[in-house]
Order: sequence, then C-alpha cells, then structure tokens
Amino acid sequence: MNLISMFDESASRWPTKTLLHYGDEAFSYAQIQALSCRAAQVLRDRGVGQGDRVALMCFNTPYFLIGVLGALRLGAVVVPVNHKLQKPEVEFILRHSDARLCIIDVALGVAQRIETEACLLGTGDMAGAADVGFDHFDTLVQRTEAGELPAPVGDEALAQVLYTSGTTGQPKGCLHSHRAVFTTALVCSAALSMTHNDRMLIAMPIWHAAPLNNWTFGTLLMGGTLVFLREYAPRGFLEAIARHRVTLTFGAPIALLAPLELADFDSHDLGSMRLWIYGGGPLGEDMAKRLMQRYRTTQFMQVYGMTEMGPLGTALFPEDALRKAGSIGRSSLPGVQVRVVAEDGSATPAGQVGEIQLRSEAAMRGYLNDAEATRAAYTPDGWYRSGDLARVDEDGYYYVVDRLKDLITTGGENVYSKEVEDALSPHPDLADVAVIGRPHPDWGETVVAVIVPRPGRQPDSEALKAFLADKLARYKIPRDYVVVDTLPRTPSGKLQKHLLRHGIGAPAPSLLSTFKDIHA
Repeated sequence: MNLISMFDESASRWPTKTLLHYGDEAFSYAQIQALSCRAAQVLRDRGVGQGDRVALMCFNTPYFLIGVLGALRLGAVVVPVNHKLQKPEVEFILRHSDARLCIIDVALGVAQRIETEACLLGTGDMAGAADVGFDHFDTLVQRTEAGELPAPVGDEALAQVLYTSGTTGQPKGCLHSHRAVFTTALVCSAALSMTHNDRMLIAMPIWHAAPLNNWTFGTLLMGGTLVFLREYAPRGFLEAIARHRVTLTFGAPIALLAPLELADFDSHDLGSMRLWIYGGGPLGEDMAKRLMQRYRTTQFMQVYGMTEMGPLGTALFPEDALRKAGSIGRSSLPGVQVRVVAEDGSATPAGQVGEIQLRSEAAMRGYLNDAEATRAAYTPDGWYRSGDLARVDEDGYYYVVDRLKDLITTGGENVYSKEVEDALSPHPDLADVAVIGRPHPDWGETVVAVIVPRPGRQPDSEALKAFLADKLARYKIPRDYVVVDTLPRTPSGKLQKHLLRHGIGAPAPSLLSTFKDIHA
C-alpha cells in the first residue's frame, strides 16, 4: 500500500483523535493531514515533483513528520539525514542523493555552513536565527493554501533513501519502496499487537530507520498516538512517559539504562507502559535483571534488524529475556525469514558460527548508484547478507558473536572504522591508524583509535579529538587513543584487527554519568 493512502485511511477513521503530542502541543489526525497537504504545496512551489529527493535534517518535531508526509503526497522521495553529522558528511549525502530540497533545523550549527545546490528551507525556532538566508518551512506551511494534489504513486514507487555506512567509509543509500515501508509498519504493529489505543514515545532520532519505519509508520497504520521527544534526555524520557501515559517506546539499551542513574527515578509513574523495546545491542543477564528490578516489569523485548531490511529481523520476546539473555531471539518477525549459514551456504549446526542472512518483502531494492555493492549484499537466491556472525545454541537461539565488517555500535549508533580512519589518517603526527570497538557495559561498544606516531612526534589525544571535531559526528570520534610502535598486518598489508581487539579491546568501565556529554 502507498504510505499516503495508509495515512489518509487512518485519518478518515480517527479525524479528531490526537495523532501527536509534542511538549504542550497536540495535533489531531485531521490537523496533520491538512498541514501535510499544505506542505506538499510549499514543496511543489519550489519545484519538487514525483521522484525528486527531499532531504530532512531535523530533530523529532511535528514539522519533520509534516514534511515527510508532504513530500510523499507529491510522489517525492524522502531522504532523512542524521542531525549529528558535520558539514562534509551532510554535503556528501545531499550530493549523492541528488536532493532537490533540504529541510534543516535552524538550531543546528551546520545549517548556515552547508554548500549545496539543493533548495534549503529552515525549520524550528527562528529566534536568533534570522540570518540563515533561507525561508522558514513551518511558517510557509501555515500561510500556504493546499492546491489540488496528484494521485498517490504506485506501491512499488520509491519512498525513501535511508543512508547507512558502507565498507568504503562513505554512506550508502538504501532504496525503499512504499510497499517495503508499509510491510515494515505492518509487521511491527502485528508483532507488538498494537491498537489505536497505544501511545508510542519516539525518543530516539526519528531519522533512524526503526523509529521512522517500524514505530512511527506502525503507529500511524493502527491509528495510535505518537509522542515526540525533541531529543533524548534521561529525565525528559521518564517525564514524557508519565505525562502522556505512554504504552510503548523503543531505544538503544543505554536509553533504558541512563535513567536509572537519576536520584528520583522511582518517583516517576511508568505504570502505563506495556512494553519496552530495545535494539542496537543485546543485554546481558545481569543488566536485564537490573532493568526488570528497577522498572518493576519483565516486559522487555529486543529487536534485531538493519536498515537494508526495513529494518526487520528477529525478536527476543519478554518470556526469554532472562533465560536467553544476550540472544537476539530464535524467531524472526512475521513475514521475515532468517537463517545462519556457513561460508559454503550450508546450514550452521548448533554450537557453530555462521553468517545471519535474511529475506523479506521489506528488504531494500538496492543501494543508490552502487550496483556492485547491491550485488554483494545478496546471495544468488535473494537472501540479504547481514555481515553479522552468530552462534546458534541447542534451542535454536541466535547469539551475535562478531561482524564480518568492522562496524562499531555505540549507544545504538553505527560507526564504521574505515570512515574514522580516513578522517584521522591525514593528521601530521600520525604514521598509521586503526580504529576498533571496545566492549562497553552501557554503550555496547566505545570507539578506540590505535595510532602509530611519526618519528619524533607525540600525538595528544585532545588535539586529535579537536582535529576530528568538524569532520565527524561526535559519537564517531574515538574516546580513547592507544599508542603502539606498529600495527599488525598480513604480508599483503591487510590489517589484522582481530589481534588488536584481543590485545587492547578489554571492556571499558561503566560511564552512564557521561551519557549526555558524549552523545550531545
């Protein structure tokens, strides 16, 4: 089904019902529908039409959702952009996606520095940002009358380009059709037994695939209510749940762990919650027990998936959260097939390690402008190669043990070591660089740079961080720097990162108190 047809059906069933809570504001389904039609006219007045790419670099705000729906009404393609990225990273995505227009929050420092051929529109609070040099999307929507809109595009038309990191260090754009995104929403709403009575808190960045496709579109499909938290903060997270009687929410494990450090955690009324969903890394038994004890519930569900798959994959349901702690489950979500295979494609027996592969109607069409990477991502019979290595236990539960690619997952954010290495290598004090992930009890992993200094140089860690500050999003910048004489390489020059992980990849101490500083 086309996503606009899906949304309009919900709006016709529940026109006066609250669709969205945002701070003190509330929007009904009919109001968001009308505003999205006005947004479509604003975009069309600036040359956007069917197939054009509309980028959105925003916090979790009503006008992100209004912009997405407005673009989709025109048959345009939505390109969500990570609001933590720096100037060169944003410019690459706008250029690579051939974005016709970009809606960007004026509170972002990068907003005034981007160089692009795309038309720029600001969103958010314009106070103190009057000199940005481009029009304000929110105001234009409020002042513009909706014109006659085109008929919805077909189900197989492109709906999104979702960017994820690639092995070359540059992001890759995953192409998702309306049908694929609808499938993701349908599967997730079914897996959670969602109804129109549910209230879903979107606290993680909405430009991520799961908050957008799984939980936002899943809620819209069922006629439920969304609660947007502009940006995650532990106290704001708890307050939003209590104030709006939230029933469902999703976050990285750190988003559930960080509130436990608040002295008044127990004073917040969380009794409305029926399910806490987490992803981006498993929870060990001790941490799962701690969460259940402090939140006074056993209703924690882990989901595993990736952007290329919708994101859909497997789930570890509440009844197994302690018994199989650390697992990503044994059951795939409805409509998803999963297998773990050896290098020769044969099924992996219990106790052995193989690659997780998945297949679903929600899978991406391919990578934008990268036929070679698209071919490499799939087996000849259509299974997506996740790149994750997993062990299967005697009961059929999957445990991720390593990655074929050098992906680092920190606080639910994906960091590719190659991208960080490419940014750090030009520093004049460095002769060689390798970036690895070190296990961390709260973040999943923390980014570590192993560096070889040039003769006579003594690199300073703070200077290296400053060197990267305008090149990489903050969560990608290494927290620790380990100095070595040489990096282990094969005779052909290939870096042997497994030796680095074994030698210096010891787990880091818990640093929950630094949550806000690190992921600001």
